[in-house]
Amino acid sequence: MSVPAGKAARLRKPSWKDPRLLVGILLVLASVAGVVALVGAADRTTEVYAARNGISVGERIDETALVRVRVRLGDLEGSYLTPAQGVPGGQVALRMVPKGELVARSGLGSAAALDRKPVAITVEDQLPKEAVAGSRVDVWVSPPDARNGFSEPKLLLSGAEISDLTPASTALGSSRSTVVQVLVPDAQLPGLLGAQANKARIAVVWNPAGGRR
Repeated sequence: MSVPAGKAARLRKPSWKDPRLLVGILLVLASVAGVVALVGAADRTTEVYAARNGISVGERIDETALVRVRVRLGDLEGSYLTPAQGVPGGQVALRMVPKGELVARSGLGSAAALDRKPVAITVEDQLPKEAVAGSRVDVWVSPPDARNGFSEPKLLLSGAEISDLTPASTALGSSRSTVVQVLVPDAQLPGLLGAQANKARIAVVWNPAGGRR
């Protein structure tokens, strides 16, 4: 029994020279290459600098204050400090950088660019746990009064940022008070420094709103 010519052609094994087979192989290879490229782009990391132990406002930036980490930044890579570009000399932190946070280039600049200065305030009362470096506080001042001891407190600074906190030790070694470093705008420095010079009572109150009124 003879097989029809058309059927025999359909049963013939495909040849490597068959253009349909070659096109199919090329499509498979292109698909695999595309997947590999997509996975590679999604997994591409960049080495950048992060704060080693936290960086205070005004602190000079060098490699001792930094640690290298690898992260995926994508289009934001140029916004952060990288070892490939190096650490610019003579730069200070214009804002506080918490431990482990990436160092943004916009947060660095010259010391002359700082519009706030850290002032140490000794606080006798216990601060709330929310009052930490980077949080905002209000500073109230009660000037001395010869008749009543101290006059009614007045708000001197609203929403001032804390740059650092340190337990204060007395001559007997106790540390019930706290030295709070508060960032004060240049225009308000005379008022706070004058209050300290006049032995005014100064209170620091956590401001949950976080901003200046």
